[in-house]
Amino acid sequence: MAYQLQQINDSIRRDVHGFLAECDHVYAQRVSLAADKILSNLERSPIVLLSGPSGSGKTTTALKIAEELRRRGVESHAVAMDNYFRTLDLRTVPRTPDGSIDYESPLCMDMELLDDHFTRLSKGEEVLVPRFEFARQMRNDAAGTPLQLGKNEIAIFEGIHALNDDITGRHPEATKLYISARSNVNEGTALRFKGTWMRLTRRTVRDFQFRGTDADQTLDMWANVRRGEKLYISPFKNRADIIFDSSLPYEVSVMRNFAPPILKGVSEDNERYAEILDLMAAFECFEPIDPELVPRDSLLREFIGGGSYKYH
Repeated sequence: MAYQLQQINDSIRRDVHGFLAECDHVYAQRVSLAADKILSNLERSPIVLLSGPSGSGKTTTALKIAEELRRRGVESHAVAMDNYFRTLDLRTVPRTPDGSIDYESPLCMDMELLDDHFTRLSKGEEVLVPRFEFARQMRNDAAGTPLQLGKNEIAIFEGIHALNDDITGRHPEATKLYISARSNVNEGTALRFKGTWMRLTRRTVRDFQFRGTDADQTLDMWANVRRGEKLYISPFKNRADIIFDSSLPYEVSVMRNFAPPILKGVSEDNERYAEILDLMAAFECFEPIDPELVPRDSLLREFIGGGSYKYH
């Protein structure tokens, strides 16, 4: 699927409020379809596995699906699989070809604990969801959160490795979802903005604003992130019962307010510098949208801030 630049700009000029509402409504319909699928499978499993690459909006989507299920009278819990990372042992940690730590590898996940928790939750038993402390790069099981599913309750586990065979192979009965910002923006037949640029923009803005990471650092990590996607995430997306697109037609116009000032800080010796120049030029093709107009419950708020959802 591709959006048309002219339609986006015309919609913004004509009725920006209506355009935002229309885009969010389309995404809400996708969330509703996911909820339909989850409920149709509830007799088989109360576990939902939501996967997608970095910058796809997994966290907000999991919260939105849980919200939709509650609206239908089904209590639901969104759980970040990042909390199931193992405490890193530098002697055995997986590494990339250049010798750096491969944070994208599924070997960083405690698959055995996830398997145990899925099994116990499905039986109605209580588990203690651990807490991973990223600042200290260690898991703190003692600071975990108790979770127990009552009858017709659902747990949505979101993470980049949620559809990995080490998980889905042990729990094929779970409902499986895959999400990514998949749509390009074209001008006629000419490509103006890549779907992968949307995810890179989301991550760059989010990491700069909330994680103290400048654009050069994000770009340095991005190569390994993309490598990890091709090795560990994309190969399993066809395991999903539903694959849906998290891109929003209005998001480039909003990100035009955030991304270019950050990207200007990229050094000329960065190996992706030429691509960043192309990306910055692409923003100029879009009519800008005032970020204050973006609804507080928009998926985009996960990356620009000011949203109504609480992120951990």
